[in-house]
Amino acid sequence: MHTTPSDFERLQGVLSEADEPLTAREILAELEARGDDTFENPHQIATVLGRRAREGEVQVISQQPYQYRIADA
Repeated sequence: MHTTPSDFERLQGVLSEADEPLTAREILAELEARGDDTFENPHQIATVLGRRAREGEVQVISQQPYQYRIADA
């Protein structure tokens, strides 16, 4: 899957507005509610966030299912 910086910006926007960590499915639902159809499934979102987690921009909470939040600076 090829992603662009704007793909992460969409996800970052959802996570930044959330009061608590979100699952990929919850993020997808929020994007769809906003009329954003960039992502087709939660797996695509998890892939983008997982890549950013390696760079320290996202924190992955290892529960079932995984939850994500923007990493503290």
